[in-house]
Amino acid sequence: MEIEKYLRKQYIDFTVYNVIPIKKKYGYRIKLIYEDESRIIQKSGYKTKKEANCARDITIAELYNGTFIMENNITVKKYFEYWLEEVKRYEITADSYDAYKNVVYNYINKLIGKIKLANLNSAHIQEFYNKVSSNSHSVAKLSKTVVNSAIIYAIKIKLIGTNPAKDINLPKSVKNSKYRTLEIDVKKTLNEEQIKLLIEKSKNTPIHLQVMFAVLMGLRKSEINGLKYSDIDYIHRTIKVQRQIGKKANTENSELKVGEYTKQEIKVKTFSSNRELKIPDILFEEIIEEKKKYEKNRNRRINDRHNPFKDYGFICCSTYGNPRSKGFHYKYFKQLLKENNLPNIRFHDLRATYCTLLLKNNFSSKAISRLMGHATDIVSIDVYGDNEELVEDCLNELEPFIEEVLPKEEKMIKDFSTDENIIEAIEDAIENLNINENKIRITWLILFFYTKGVTIIK
Repeated sequence: MEIEKYLRKQYIDFTVYNVIPIKKKYGYRIKLIYEDESRIIQKSGYKTKKEANCARDITIAELYNGTFIMENNITVKKYFEYWLEEVKRYEITADSYDAYKNVVYNYINKLIGKIKLANLNSAHIQEFYNKVSSNSHSVAKLSKTVVNSAIIYAIKIKLIGTNPAKDINLPKSVKNSKYRTLEIDVKKTLNEEQIKLLIEKSKNTPIHLQVMFAVLMGLRKSEINGLKYSDIDYIHRTIKVQRQIGKKANTENSELKVGEYTKQEIKVKTFSSNRELKIPDILFEEIIEEKKKYEKNRNRRINDRHNPFKDYGFICCSTYGNPRSKGFHYKYFKQLLKENNLPNIRFHDLRATYCTLLLKNNFSSKAISRLMGHATDIVSIDVYGDNEELVEDCLNELEPFIEEVLPKEEKMIKDFSTDENIIEAIEDAIENLNINENKIRITWLILFFYTKGVTIIK
């Protein structure tokens, strides 16, 4: 693509020559030196020598700071297509790619595609948002995400020097939400008694481990399907979340075997989604039992030529070793809810349920964000509701139990839960690692007692 020629390696040295007359005006030349070549760039068209010298001083400063931008004729259309097809496509799922593609080809290209990228300004962006918003609020919100992400990358690769989309908002008619926030109805989360019932009743279904990973660790469905036994540290009882199962945006169905297109290993949702988590004791025991079944199925089918066992190492898999598909859980989960008179919630709401458990036990937003794999600590609170709304009267009865279980040196936790200033100071100093780890184990203990029929909360 035309853009590739502008994506040169970083120059290792440069020379800026003095201002000279050029075609009855003034200008200067810049020599950029790379490891294997050099390139001369001319800046001209200044009316006075003083004006040219001022521009030369700015250029020198930009060269020293690494912010110098090479002049180019790249249009918005060419750049956004390059960004989508050559950069973003390999970072997102197929579903996300399709949504981004719709924005780029049907909106950005048609409305602002002919403008040169270097000439794109805030007025262009605002007018674009206004036009898209008049057609669809949902597309407008996604367009804002696409524009911001693409322009940030353009600045990174030095195609433009400033961000014309900065501080540009959608029209007031579009209800704005904070970056990367999702609104979850807390009424669609399960309470402790319902969690106990769901875990118990799911034992006789193929989604027992999926349910436990979701409600006891807050994992996303695609993350659960991507977990492998090799991700587990059996000594410290931790697991790394580092992949998910889904469709790759850069592959076609015809390129893969039947049934593999929607079951490809892809990166987790965001950088923050890469995390290592403690495994609750009750879940760890279930994983060990499931591993025994895995080994039994593998040994049983080791000589099966027609349907050999796929030894991929997935924790949640079929009897042939294949990873579970995106919708495998659906019929079993809905049947569990109906048969046990539980709220008709989505499987993803189990993740929200896990978050409410953390909130009820006064976890800090920073700790919750790390556990949930969110990008910022603000997201968790915005996503899953107000802390005061979630805290029930029964928490007063929990405090003596918490203090009894926690190590002596952590007795100060009660003060942390009631004094926001102390929480903030401690978090900044030690990032709450030891404290949160103990609190996590308390929540698991509570759930463990529930599954054993012991009542702690009235």
